[in-house]
Amino acid sequence: MSTRFCDTAWAHIADLRSAILDLPLNRELAAGTLSRERFLTYMIQDSIYLVAFSRALALAAARAPDPEAVAIFAQSSQAALIAERSLHEDYFKRFSVSKKAVADARPNPTCHAYTSFLMATAHDNWEELVAAVLPCFWIYWDVGNRVAGRSVPGNPYQAWIDTYADPDFGAATDAVKAIADRAAADATPAVRQRMLRAFQISARYEWMFWDAAYRLEDWPLELR
Repeated sequence: MSTRFCDTAWAHIADLRSAILDLPLNRELAAGTLSRERFLTYMIQDSIYLVAFSRALALAAARAPDPEAVAIFAQSSQAALIAERSLHEDYFKRFSVSKKAVADARPNPTCHAYTSFLMATAHDNWEELVAAVLPCFWIYWDVGNRVAGRSVPGNPYQAWIDTYADPDFGAATDAVKAIADRAAADATPAVRQRMLRAFQISARYEWMFWDAAYRLEDWPLELR
């Protein structure tokens, strides 16, 4: 029996997964010591990212070959805009970030690159798109659970941690993994290889996204 796509893809990013968990942002998030500025920078960029991610999921739903996949991606697209953005808005209110400040925010270079990659991949073959959106589910589920295990009592970021350690989010992740495995099983070796590449690129962008927020990444002054 051939190895499932998800098993292969996850093994390929083993070192990267360790590096993500060891990022200062995630270590300080678990400890509750992450600065408000860095957390809000991350959350604002994530709110921008989620719009593009939701669109990519909607395109995956539109191009899905079976009703089950249509439903899963359509539901996930809605959840990205409603459930997850609600989390962002709660923190913005708690930390007195105005709606105008959020609306006026622009993607930093990493967010711009990641969302551009997703939208470009959305117009390639469907299998690559499935592989490209999977890391945002799977890596967040992995990080959410691992950070939850390290989280301190009274952590100001516990709501964020709970969102991504929630069993419902885990079920959504498993559903997308199953779609990716089915897509790869029916794909040619060349398409399967492109799926693996898309998965790896998105996984790298996940590392870059957290790192960029911690560094308060911005465009060069003359390009702002």
